[in-house]
Amino acid sequence: MSTASKTVLHPVIASVTERIRARSIASRAAYLEKCQSMRRKGTQRGQLSCSNLAHGFAACSGEDKNRIRLEEAANIAIVSAYNDMLSAHKPLEYFPDLIREAVSELGCTAQFAGGTPAMCDGVTQGAEGMELSLFSRDTIAMSTAIALSHNMFDAVLCLGVCDKIVPGLLIGALSFGHLPMIMVPAGPMSTGLSNDEKARIRQLYAEGKVGREALLDAEASAYHGEGTCTFYGTANSNQMLMEAMGLHVPGTAFVPPNGALREQLTRAAAQQVCKITALTPNYTPLCDVVDERSLVNAIVTLLATGGSTNHSIHWIAIARAAGIIIDWQDFAELSEATPLLCRIYPNGKADVNHFHAAGGTGFIIAELLAAGLLHADVNTVWGKGLQHYSQAPSLAGGKLHWQQSPPISADDTVLRPSTEPFTPHGGMELLTGKLGRSIIKVSAVKAEHRYVKAPAVIFDTQEALKDAFDAGKLDRDFIAVVRFQGPRANGMPELHKLTPYLGILQERGFKVALVTDGRMSGASGKIPAAIHLCPEAYSGGPIAKIQNGDMLILDTENKLLDVLISEDELQKREAALYQPTFASDNYGRDLFAGLRANVSTAEEGAATFLL
Repeated sequence: MSTASKTVLHPVIASVTERIRARSIASRAAYLEKCQSMRRKGTQRGQLSCSNLAHGFAACSGEDKNRIRLEEAANIAIVSAYNDMLSAHKPLEYFPDLIREAVSELGCTAQFAGGTPAMCDGVTQGAEGMELSLFSRDTIAMSTAIALSHNMFDAVLCLGVCDKIVPGLLIGALSFGHLPMIMVPAGPMSTGLSNDEKARIRQLYAEGKVGREALLDAEASAYHGEGTCTFYGTANSNQMLMEAMGLHVPGTAFVPPNGALREQLTRAAAQQVCKITALTPNYTPLCDVVDERSLVNAIVTLLATGGSTNHSIHWIAIARAAGIIIDWQDFAELSEATPLLCRIYPNGKADVNHFHAAGGTGFIIAELLAAGLLHADVNTVWGKGLQHYSQAPSLAGGKLHWQQSPPISADDTVLRPSTEPFTPHGGMELLTGKLGRSIIKVSAVKAEHRYVKAPAVIFDTQEALKDAFDAGKLDRDFIAVVRFQGPRANGMPELHKLTPYLGILQERGFKVALVTDGRMSGASGKIPAAIHLCPEAYSGGPIAKIQNGDMLILDTENKLLDVLISEDELQKREAALYQPTFASDNYGRDLFAGLRANVSTAEEGAATFLL
């Protein structure tokens, strides 16, 4: 028996998990029955007519055609977010051929079932395309479902890395939860210009002290090759959480692209998914891996590593897709019980390559298991028990081997044991008050900036705040209220464009903060930002009633976000009305009007598939 299996589960982890389970009894049972009804049909190809089946294998080689026709060996669906504009997804170009070769060695087949969109928030930040970003997640989910709708497959390999892409792929795969599924990543790019230096040059540019060429040179030095951006934003948080949920080949998250180890890990994913289909004794469908325990494991790992606030939306949506109901109170209580074990940019100076070298995912999972902060007895794609993910892969003689991750961090400025954490609590908090409920990421915010009491300055667009900064109107203490940025108003864009301006003002000695019903990038952090505020302004939330000069309080110690006027006064005020910007239906935004009209709240996952 492993050490982890002997460890007593932390009482907060146990109680929150049980509360989630009890709250979700009816919806989870309905989801599992849906999966069971698909499972009862057996191999899906066997349900197809001869004409249907012939269409499905018409383009295959003779040998693969016979294997699919006989229905005795697994046929694997490849669903990929490959495109060659995005550095993180470029390496996926050659994965399908590698996968086909690997499964063929086991007598199985693989077909490229479908591609999904993969947009980059790094490209669209502050631009019109960012208003499509959040909803791209559900578009990816639908694309994944379409790829799997042909009923030709015994299991799924989902190829994707970045922000909305991994959650979208997982949500889509969960709609076919009777099938096994393994996520296949591509790895981070090599370290370039340091994140601190990049941020410094961005601020100099915002102040007009350097020109566009200097800024572009810095950005190109930071983002310079294939692989995921190296800061610990949403994309790399995705990879950490896939490890914690047991949906990866163990230790695959931060192995660099295009090397021999990455190639062998991709081959291992392809062959492993063949070994866990319903045609084998080790059948492990996705619906048996994603449950309330694995979801809590993901959230705890997110909090322990100071991961992206975007996942306070995405993992709620993922949970809903599996019939499980999670809310921000669950996040808040788990955060109180979870120590912060990492300092990765924006919560520190190191990037994910440094984190990986210091011990990486295996160290984190081993520490959290030993502290009783993770459920050890979960199902994973690699077998029973999360202890598999406390190991690290390596190559010996061209073959994969796993060994227990080193018990001591190679750099305690980046990675620490649970007995000596950076802070005793996790990286996110829930703020409540008369304005509603919001999330704040505190792991990158210095203690002296975690309490701000200042007058509100109201903005309805990011551009309005930039214009006020450029005009010198913001050299004072204030809390920027950027409203009408919620999912129903304009698709809930990230507001990372605001970070340099607010950062400059903070460094000038002013008390500044941000309150918004929008999102912030996973790369931001040093400015106290109450984000995802519910209810949003478009729906008449109190944020739409705040006026310039109203005194606001953002207080992370007391978990408070409030306006210093009476409840009666707030109720009497008329809510401001949404005024769409000029040509707000261009750049494809008109096509998403139906999703904006039907989206749930941020605390419900900003999901468009809930009825």
